[in-house]
Amino acid sequence: MSSKHLLLDGATGTELNRRGIDTGLPLWSANALTTDAGLNVLRDVHLDYLNAGADVITTNTFRTHRRVLAGKGFSARDLTLRAVATAREAVVAFAKPAIVAGSLSSLEDCYRPDLVPPSDECHAEHSERIDHLVAGGVDLLLIETMNSIREAVIAAKIATATGLPTWVSFVCDKKGHILSGESLTHAAEILMPLGVKALGVNCIPAQNLAQPLTELRAVCGESFPLMAYGNIGYVDDEQGWINTDSTAPEGYLQHAQSWPAQIIGACCGSTPEHIRKLNQGWKKSST
Repeated sequence: MSSKHLLLDGATGTELNRRGIDTGLPLWSANALTTDAGLNVLRDVHLDYLNAGADVITTNTFRTHRRVLAGKGFSARDLTLRAVATAREAVVAFAKPAIVAGSLSSLEDCYRPDLVPPSDECHAEHSERIDHLVAGGVDLLLIETMNSIREAVIAAKIATATGLPTWVSFVCDKKGHILSGESLTHAAEILMPLGVKALGVNCIPAQNLAQPLTELRAVCGESFPLMAYGNIGYVDDEQGWINTDSTAPEGYLQHAQSWPAQIIGACCGSTPEHIRKLNQGWKKSST
């Protein structure tokens, strides 16, 4: 695979929902980890993304932490290890090299920077999550859908200390600001010296990605890897996400071709067909 351009996978949670898995809140995608049937569907989702051309598959660990699981009768460590093992099983079935990225999300609602916990709680809980992912054997740590610099920096310091490659991605508003109101320029100036290997933007509409990526490119330079993966659909307070077909694979590819990024995938609402189209129209033309 090219060391310069990498293709991420697409959505996990919404794809599980498309395939009949309950993804209701608060566990959301972690529901798939609680039954054998759910694990089988999850493995198929990973494998379908690999067959579509993804170089990187993301563990289903967006919500496998004690803040979400408290009182639900599940162990955060056990569910995280199941998620990593299932991703590994898909790579074995694929029988070709692939990267397993361990996902770490915001501890609270990704769209609510006002809910970011105190720094000591962030440190303790992200440390625990990263320990679980490292124990599971991930290849890199993907700190994603961050809505504040403070939480992202805490997680990044812990992640980079493991020696694993660490990528960090933010969710932004329509003006290209991190949801906390902070600038991506400021985030990059703090995170790059920590040794993170890529920065990016995710979980915003595909048509809104170009602007914040252009800002990141200006501060990070031409050679530093940027990543981008947009969503298709909209958030719902009860179901978590509502799928739509507002951006078909061909339309998504057109947006992606304008992004100044070396690592591209797709977020909530996307399918293996979106990744297949990116493989055919973006990655192959970039390598």
